[in-house]
Amino acid sequence: MDDGTQGSGEKDRVFLVVVDESQEMRVALHFACRRALRTGGRVALLYVQEPAEFQHWMAIGDLMREEAREEAESLLQKLSAEVHQWAGTFPIVYLREGSRAEELETLLDEEPTISVLVLGASTESAGPGPLISHLVGKGSAKLRLPVTIVPGSLSDEEIIALT
Repeated sequence: MDDGTQGSGEKDRVFLVVVDESQEMRVALHFACRRALRTGGRVALLYVQEPAEFQHWMAIGDLMREEAREEAESLLQKLSAEVHQWAGTFPIVYLREGSRAEELETLLDEEPTISVLVLGASTESAGPGPLISHLVGKGSAKLRLPVTIVPGSLSDEEIIALT
């Protein structure tokens, strides 16, 4: 019996991108949007606000946390508009506070709808980036889904050609 709901398949795919201010994140986001557009999937954005390091005076720490949250919300609004332009739908947005690696693992445990994690590899000589390094190392045992690592040096034209 067909109840009109989607079955599991490409149309159910949710491509998660971990948001930061890096150029490689923008490349990963564009790649995820293209994949979502081509497969009828969705894009999800995770922004993890690191705890304020300044904890000496509670009022100042609270103010710093509030300012950081406002900046995060502003960035997520801007990126959401880009996702809508590139993928044709608005993203699912997650805003959390804590350690980026720990919050990512928690989200992946809580949200079975997320089916692909898309990360951009840093172009710096120091390595691919802390999150990729974590996932390739200790974090890989906790993964339940594929991870797509997109070279941070890809141009928009190269992403379009690949997707």
